[in-house]
Amino acid sequence: MSENQNKAMNKKIARQQGNENLIKSETVFVNDIKKIINEGRKSAYSAVSAVMIQTYWNIGRRIIEQEQKGKTRAAYGAHLIELLSEELTKEYGTGFSARYLRQFRKFYVIFPESEIWKTRFPNLTWTHYLAVLRVADETACRWYIEAASKEMWSVRTLS
Repeated sequence: MSENQNKAMNKKIARQQGNENLIKSETVFVNDIKKIINEGRKSAYSAVSAVMIQTYWNIGRRIIEQEQKGKTRAAYGAHLIELLSEELTKEYGTGFSARYLRQFRKFYVIFPESEIWKTRFPNLTWTHYLAVLRVADETACRWYIEAASKEMWSVRTLS
């Protein structure tokens, strides 16, 4: 191989090594951007989840205030939930069945102080609460929520 061919070969090798470094740098860059996106999505999901839980708690509170007005009025409560379900489903679509509205109501009954569930169970999603609200005993519901939050249980563990 001539000296010129040797120099050309060395330049080519140097360019390839430079490209490898550039590729590594670009890979790190792309991975950093992916990490930023994933963290942003996770934060957005957590924020939406917290707002959903707050919304459902407030719906439960209003149902209790309206149906009971300080007294137990089961017949009126059943009618109220059916009417509310029908109206909300017309306006907002799925997610407001009578069954779900009863769950929102029960959530409020079990946790009448919103600061309790906001500060003590910030890692739980509505799906965690929904799984636990199927339990009839309110004391058991509270225990499961405490355990799920403390032990970082998945929804599958609760189901």
